[in-house]
This record gives sequence, C-alpha cells and structure tokens, in this order.
Amino acid sequence: MILRRNKRTVPQLNTTSTADISFILLVFFLIMTSMDTDKGLARMLPPANKEDRQETTTDIERSNVLSIRLTAANRLTVDGKACDIGRLREKVTAFVENAADRQLHMINLEVDRQASYDSYFNVQNEIVGAYKALRNKYASRTYGHFYDLCTPEQRETVRKHYPQRIIETTTDGREGGGQ
Repeated sequence: MILRRNKRTVPQLNTTSTADISFILLVFFLIMTSMDTDKGLARMLPPANKEDRQETTTDIERSNVLSIRLTAANRLTVDGKACDIGRLREKVTAFVENAADRQLHMINLEVDRQASYDSYFNVQNEIVGAYKALRNKYASRTYGHFYDLCTPEQRETVRKHYPQRIIETTTDGREGGGQ
C-alpha cells in the first residue's frame, strides 16, 4: 500500500483591504486634527551689544504722544479714556495723520505683565494695521500702487513719511511699577 501525502496549505489572510483601511484612517485623523497656527509679531529687536545701539534723546511735545495702556484685566485705555480694541486702529490712524510733526510723533504702549498674550497681540496688530493702512494710502497717492508693490527706494520714502515710532514699557500692576 502506497501512502500519499497531501501537502497542507496554510490559509492566508486576505490583506487587500488593509492598505485601503489604513489610508482611510490616515485621512480621517488628518482631517479631524486641529492644527494650531502660531501667532507672533514681526519685530526688529535692538542689537544685543551696547556698542551697536544708537540711542538718541528727543524732546517731544505732549500733543505728539499717544498713550495706550493695557491693564492686567485686559482693559484698554487710549490717552486715559477707555477704548474698545475695534476702535484702536481708527484712533492710531487719526493720531498719526494729525500729528503736528509726523517725524516726532510717538506711541507709548504700556502693558501690564498680567495682561493676556491674545490681548497684547491684538493691540500690536491694530497698531501695525493702522501704519499699514496709512502707508498704503500714501503710496497709492504718490506712486499709484500699494506699499507692498513699491521699490526699496519708494518704501524708504514712505517709511520716512510715516515712521513707526513706538515705545513699549511693561508694568507689574503696582503703582509706580516700571520696566
């Protein structure tokens, strides 16, 4: 008697849909995940070396200074009067346009250390937005196009006409608190 051996085959898993399922899960998680965008302020910081700093003292009339204050409770005041963040751009624009001497105007921003970053960011954004609007208006009137489309020489002229002059100080919320 001859015995025949049957080869046994190992059953295999059907993996054709595994790649499809993985792809669908990947797409699902990419869509459902919230991507927080970083907020920040584009600022040119002063040089770190004291030798490289250029500090000048200039006497400025009180009428050429706009005082903006952000308190620990995130309340905004402009020249001592309560102001809404939505009206800040309009107030800065009017102040810079009407300054007796545009070259010597100054915006004094006083921020309490306990104020939220979002409030601080919104105040800075409104100030920068006011300058951008003024520069766009001047560039359009002078050169026939917006500030972003100006040549480097034209931009320098526009920046000289509307210089961004901001002094920023921080307080700790106590009377007499300073830098």
